[in-house]
Amino acid sequence: MTDDDESEAVGSTLPRRQLGRYLKDAREGAGLSMERAATLMEWNKSTLSRLERGLTEKVRVRDVLGLCEVYGLDQEKIAAAKELAGQTPARSWWRSYADVIAAKFNTYVGLEAGTSELAIFQSLIVPGLLQTADYARTLDRQYFPKESDEELERRVALRIQRQHVATRRRQPVRLVVVLTEAVLRTVVGGPRVMAAQLRHIVELSTRENIEVRVLPFRAGLPTGTAVSQFIIMTFPKDSRGKAVEPTIVFAESFTGDVYLEASDDVRRCRQIFRTLLQATLDDRPSRDLIREIAREYDNDR
Repeated sequence: MTDDDESEAVGSTLPRRQLGRYLKDAREGAGLSMERAATLMEWNKSTLSRLERGLTEKVRVRDVLGLCEVYGLDQEKIAAAKELAGQTPARSWWRSYADVIAAKFNTYVGLEAGTSELAIFQSLIVPGLLQTADYARTLDRQYFPKESDEELERRVALRIQRQHVATRRRQPVRLVVVLTEAVLRTVVGGPRVMAAQLRHIVELSTRENIEVRVLPFRAGLPTGTAVSQFIIMTFPKDSRGKAVEPTIVFAESFTGDVYLEASDDVRRCRQIFRTLLQATLDDRPSRDLIREIAREYDNDR
């Protein structure tokens, strides 16, 4: 796990960066150069450049709406951009699942796609980047009981597509994953689904960029208390050796998501992750245990 702390190295904050990325994608989707878009807005090119890089200190909603009109965005996308423009810049910010961003604009997926490393602790379920389609389908069917089969299949397809960041040939994201033994023994979809899921984890863990370690029951509570799931998101560095985005900690719960950027929060989460990692089984014993539990599921079929 990368140990450098770049959380204060970049001056922009998460809502601003996400807005900038969103507007840049919209401009490129409209086939406009930065120079042309700035001219249509009667701006200097540097003004639009700073906005797209998330460096504008004060974002005016009317300016964002003007860009949306220039780019020909529909009402759904305009609503997402407007919501991002209205977010208060802060090192940590909270958005409820009921928030319009959650429904129209997936902040986490955008961040995940730009990372160079993800350190994941999961005590409840298999992380999305390691899930099989059957495992993901079972979870989504229970969590979204009112959705049609077509809608559920789109969700599963998105989950599988996201995994490309770790399995692509060129510069795949490095994954360091700590799973509690409870993740392996909590049955999702029945023994057949679980056996296939665990073997899938073993297969992925043989890749050079993916490390999966199991925290066994006998390890107890290495931090002295129960720890909820969290992900440390580290981003690549530019040609000058500076992170293109500050490190972010993402924590998920039933009521909402929290994104932490403050250096103290990031540092503490890194320390917690190191403590958990030190208490896990090594790579090969972890794979051996996962295979053993998979065989137990085979015997239950």
